[in-house]
Amino acid sequence: MQRVDQVINERLTSDVPLVKEVAQYIISAGGKRLRPALLLLVGGALAVDHPHRHALAAVVEFIHTATLLHDDVVDESTLRRGRETANERFGNAASVLVGDFLYSRAFQMMVDVNNMRVMQVLAEATNVIAEGEVLQLMNMHDSSLDEAAYLRVIRSKTAKLFEASARLAPILVGADAATEAHCATYGQALGTAFQVIDDVLDYEGDPAELGKNLGDDLREGKVTLPIICALRRCTDAQRQMIHAAIEQGDTEHLDTIVAIVRETGALDAARSSAEAEAQRAIDAAQQLPANEYREALLQLAAGLLERRS
Repeated sequence: MQRVDQVINERLTSDVPLVKEVAQYIISAGGKRLRPALLLLVGGALAVDHPHRHALAAVVEFIHTATLLHDDVVDESTLRRGRETANERFGNAASVLVGDFLYSRAFQMMVDVNNMRVMQVLAEATNVIAEGEVLQLMNMHDSSLDEAAYLRVIRSKTAKLFEASARLAPILVGADAATEAHCATYGQALGTAFQVIDDVLDYEGDPAELGKNLGDDLREGKVTLPIICALRRCTDAQRQMIHAAIEQGDTEHLDTIVAIVRETGALDAARSSAEAEAQRAIDAAQQLPANEYREALLQLAAGLLERRS
């Protein structure tokens, strides 16, 4: 991971000062670096010692960071990881354009790898992520959204890059199709569980630990799994209140709605869905060679359920 950070810093170079300043600002905010770590862990499990593995790990982090820059503009977010978002500090235009720079730099680095299959996987992932963003935009303020539609969004918007990250290692080593499929399944299931837990934390987390405001999803008109589960379990009067809040972007009753989500057992129901996805990831990882890297992948999936920030 230190080598990945080194590659990231080397490839953030630009003759335009603002490009480097904005990119460095969001990347230096930290984050979990889960996607590059996933690529390296799967690579370790498959004994991948390819010279391009660190560059590809940096590529997936660049793609992820670009999506964050664009997301925060679309969502009009002001806080990420406990500090001002890039759009709040530098403005929307700079955030969008630097996001574009990170996407294009990622594709330059992909070309250097000179592997058409790698490019195919990452190009498809980037396209699916963009579709997921548009789907989420279409679903804003739609109180009729069901679990299937919600899962379609997060499997596109979040899980797809996890899946691509896990798929790249077997491609680099020339693994068989079955091994690549197990790695892809692990990544998709892990990414899905990660996003469900993220959505749970929006209603039960500690804002100081989360680095964002509690109830942000509802404030933005996003219907996530905790709300979907709460709507199945609440009274008619509570349901009307939640529907109105989603459709009108009304935050007047935000505290009451957060209480309803907590009291109806919706968070436990959503966590159960995350547990099922984590188990799917564990089952897929069990198909990989037994070594310390596979053990780390198993621990990562199991530990995701304990996430609090």
